[in-house]
Amino acid sequence: MIMRKKSGFTIVEQAIVLVPEFEKVVRRLEQQVTLRGQSTSTLKNYIRRIALFVIHFGKLPEQIDPEEINDYLVSLARDPKSPSRSSFKHMVYGLRYYYRLLGMNKSAIALPSLKGDTKLPVILNQSELKELLAAPSLLKQRVVLALIYSAGLRGQEVINLKISDIDFERKTIHIRQSKYKKDRVVPLAGSMSVGLKKYLAAENPHLWLFNGKEPDGRYSVKGLSWVMRENLKKTSIKKEVSLHSLRHSYATHLLEQGLNIVTLKELLGHADITTTMIYLHVAQCPLIKPHSPLDTLYNYPKNADKV
Repeated sequence: MIMRKKSGFTIVEQAIVLVPEFEKVVRRLEQQVTLRGQSTSTLKNYIRRIALFVIHFGKLPEQIDPEEINDYLVSLARDPKSPSRSSFKHMVYGLRYYYRLLGMNKSAIALPSLKGDTKLPVILNQSELKELLAAPSLLKQRVVLALIYSAGLRGQEVINLKISDIDFERKTIHIRQSKYKKDRVVPLAGSMSVGLKKYLAAENPHLWLFNGKEPDGRYSVKGLSWVMRENLKKTSIKKEVSLHSLRHSYATHLLEQGLNIVTLKELLGHADITTTMIYLHVAQCPLIKPHSPLDTLYNYPKNADKV
């Protein structure tokens, strides 16, 4: 095993210094992700995982004996610092993508199969949400957390929002080229409209709805996650929640309030309704006794047939 680190270098840069051929791999991955219309976050994650692999072995993956690769993956899976095995899973995903890119399908298939995550999403109830949304002392933080819940947004969607994507007259939010390269339009809550107008007047952001320290002037997803974590500390909430829990709560609450699941799928921007159906397992929907629709058609009274 070769492990070298050079201060001031990113993980990818370290891998390129150690194994110069890795630079060509990075370029090929960038091209493929662009051609396939995948997200830049997917690209960054794949490249970072493969770079960690290259730094560990000092070679490209195809130059390593499969037994050594298996031993390495086993060590990641058993890492006590990663109870969710996320490092192991993402490394397998990255290597599988890499092998398929090189046409090494047998090597990709030989990698461990991963079982789908069966954990149900953690949902905040209405009291918890009110407490969380009241926690931030800064207007910008209150508005951004409320907006995520109010529209069921992903973190990446929030930072990509431009001021022009908010239509106060039509009460809509236009989410452009999100996951799966799809646009969608979701309702803008009336109370959210009031909060956003107050925020815009106070902060006067330029172009992006939420300006930050990214090179192009946008906020970062890491920044959003930090806002969530810091304000959770001010609350009495004990659940293990993250920024994405606001989107989960949005979906669950809409189901509980009677929204049909097909419409919810479109609001969330899911490609497959089976993804949306996980919320059926956590939503507390009122049970309706089996009946014939003919009775409701004519408002036939209950127990009317009894003498």
